[in-house]
Amino acid sequence: MTSGAKTPKEYVDSLPGERKKVISKMRTIIRKNLPKGFKEEMSYGMIGYVVPHSKYPAGYHCDPKLPLPFMNIASQKNFVALYHSGIYADKKILDWFVKQYPKHTKSKLDMGKSCIRFKKLDDVPYELIGELCTKITVDNWIATYEKNVKR
Repeated sequence: MTSGAKTPKEYVDSLPGERKKVISKMRTIIRKNLPKGFKEEMSYGMIGYVVPHSKYPAGYHCDPKLPLPFMNIASQKNFVALYHSGIYADKKILDWFVKQYPKHTKSKLDMGKSCIRFKKLDDVPYELIGELCTKITVDNWIATYEKNVKR
């Protein structure tokens, strides 16, 4: 589900109670832990964390007018989602995350290529999300993207 919100605050404000609480906390954790250089903005109808054109003028290969995406958070129909491109593009990050996940929550990991789905909103591993945010700098992400994703 995408949102027509123009700002991350507007997106959060549009959510129902429990979803608003979870997305707000995720947003706070991400902003506190994400390395400098990423920019928070609305991206694909979700709250996104991107590499701005000022840092990476080539933009996203699928649509160079868009900045290079890195992470998104969203309230979907049946879950809250964290999309993390580093998990998709870097097997070491994926392996680390999969190994760490059970140490932080009792919930079973529900994951797609870059999407981590949280259906039990009272069992979101915020500390692990914060640690995940610290794993890739803007420069690391650009290099990984160019090596493993961009074709």
